Amino acid sequence: MFYRREHLERLEAQALAPYACLSRESKGRAYPEDESEYRTAFQRDRDRILHTTAFRRLEYKTQVFINYEGDYYRTRLTHTLEVAQIGRTLARALGVNEDLTEAICLAHDLGHPPFGHSGEAALNRLMKDHGGFNHNTHSLRIVTQLEHRYPDFPGLNLTWEVREGIVKHETEYDLADAQEYDPELRGHLEAQIANLADEVAYTAHDLDDGLRSGMLTPRMLDGLEIWEVLKESLGWHNGELDELTRHRLIRRLIGQMVTDLVHTTAAKLEESGVRSREALQRLPYNVVGFSERMLRRHRELKDFLYTNLYQHHRVVRMAVKAERVLTALFQAYMGTPRILPRHVTPSIEQWGLPRAVCDYIAGMTDRFAIEEYRKLFDPLTRP
Repeated sequence: MFYRREHLERLEAQALAPYACLSRESKGRAYPEDESEYRTAFQRDRDRILHTTAFRRLEYKTQVFINYEGDYYRTRLTHTLEVAQIGRTLARALGVNEDLTEAICLAHDLGHPPFGHSGEAALNRLMKDHGGFNHNTHSLRIVTQLEHRYPDFPGLNLTWEVREGIVKHETEYDLADAQEYDPELRGHLEAQIANLADEVAYTAHDLDDGLRSGMLTPRMLDGLEIWEVLKESLGWHNGELDELTRHRLIRRLIGQMVTDLVHTTAAKLEESGVRSREALQRLPYNVVGFSERMLRRHRELKDFLYTNLYQHHRVVRMAVKAERVLTALFQAYMGTPRILPRHVTPSIEQWGLPRAVCDYIAGMTDRFAIEEYRKLFDPLTRP
């Protein structure tokens, strides 16, 4: 005996909140195909994302610290897994679809180029006359066009709800462009959860990595409201910050932010009175969010990280290197397309040279981009 998809769909309908996305009510896929015998549509989407080339490459793409800085710093892959874990926790607590939330979380950074936001800024500048570059849009492009894993359609043929969640991914640094996905509607609750799970994850783990690296010290954080609350809650007052204490502080930080999100969002949902997914998406505000107190604390911590970590000279130096590497690669490929590998040729014919070059560079890992740079510009490196 095993649970068939229809049984799993009935369990969803019985257990989830009225404003949750139900897999049996999905708007469907771009290309018709039979659904799985024992997985819901959203579970199948999650599995397809996990098996992509783009997902595996996240292991060697920068979060804050480039891959060769050390084995213990976050990469895009570990960040993505942390986002998915937080997203599932929030979805479960709020009574909405965990599988849909997880799928969106796992896909939200697929489109990031090498070298993190520095690489994205460089590609956007280089592509300014050819449609620009945005990692959210590119994530959607990967799952709808660029991954070639099926003979009957391009991309992964994901459900509408997962694609909508990807394109409506939005944080302070990521703005959504959802022209083809009901732009007048806000993201469904699962998409909103993915957005805040991303915020929680990168704030907490950037602080963790900053402290681990020595770029940040506990004394530098003194006076920040959220840091003082964390210290008080653990009874730790600026003693030695050993590894175990750092883990406890970061774990408590994530716990406090997630708990605040759950309670605040639950209160907003009750106050809104929404009883359907569409009603929730038509609200003039996002439901998932922090309380005013936590929002203030979180904002103060993010400002601190921007000034003291993201603008640290070591991080800025890497950004300068990233700009130089990607600019040189882009210009070389554009100037002499014959140096591109043969598998890129069909993309040039389909999308044009600038977009094909951009797609190729965006798919690179940090170390591949650096090695390619050496092959092209270091006369002592074999091509």
